[in-house]
Amino acid sequence: MKTSSIIAISGKSGCGNSTVSRLLAERLHRRLINYTFHNLADELGIPFTELLEKAKTDFSYDRMLDNHQIKLAGEADCVIGSRLAIWLIPQADLKIYLYADPEIRATRVHQREGGSIEEIVQFTQKRDEMDTARYQQIYSINNDSYNFVDLIINAGRMSPERIVNTIIAALPASKL
Repeated sequence: MKTSSIIAISGKSGCGNSTVSRLLAERLHRRLINYTFHNLADELGIPFTELLEKAKTDFSYDRMLDNHQIKLAGEADCVIGSRLAIWLIPQADLKIYLYADPEIRATRVHQREGGSIEEIVQFTQKRDEMDTARYQQIYSINNDSYNFVDLIINAGRMSPERIVNTIIAALPASKL
């Protein structure tokens, strides 16, 4: 039985996970898996901020989201972009972590979602803290420890297209 070829991309909010994953999937003609709390909130018919609030104490939301992504990743060659992809899919052929300074990330979130930049900075910082505590509690994952990945990319210094080119250059020819 053939196993799927998986490229896993993770990083915190505003690092470009979604954009880079989408561009990479398009370039490689692979399935894109980028199922997020935003998608889950839409499917459940509740506001995103409400889902985040509920997820603080009800870990079934995280498990639902993560189990769905793991299942999808095993079905076909894919690029999966999620906060925990590099931890949850250890068999990925290439694991990439994107990072950027908090100010850059907040600016990107602001451009994407609008609102007050000051509020976005505070919200992003608070969300990072909540995510880190939740991942530790649910899975014993420290999302600030990613030294096991194949590539660590400063997404604050590179365009999404350049990041995609860097990832493609790192892929073994057999996985292209």
